[in-house]
Amino acid sequence: MSIHSRGLDFLRDVDVRLSVELGRTQMKLKDVLALGPESLVMLDRMTDDLLDVLVNGKPIAKGEVVSHNGRFGLRIVEMLGVEETAPPQDAMGLPGEGEA
Repeated sequence: MSIHSRGLDFLRDVDVRLSVELGRTQMKLKDVLALGPESLVMLDRMTDDLLDVLVNGKPIAKGEVVSHNGRFGLRIVEMLGVEETAPPQDAMGLPGEGEA
């Protein structure tokens, strides 16, 4: 039995880490060492920006924070890398390579 005959279904039970990134900033080490209670760290995102959803550190989607039964949750708004398929250029009547 080859891997192709079973497809990739066996990978469905592999554990991955899903994380949500609120934002980032760059700081000097001296400023990090000065952090304490009540410190404010400004991030690179606006409050209405969508958050990055990562699987094992790779961005896969954008989402927004929701509250459900007193816990944080995430509503997926957009999947990354999922594009509508455009017809090939020659199907749109555009000249291809080597044509004038």
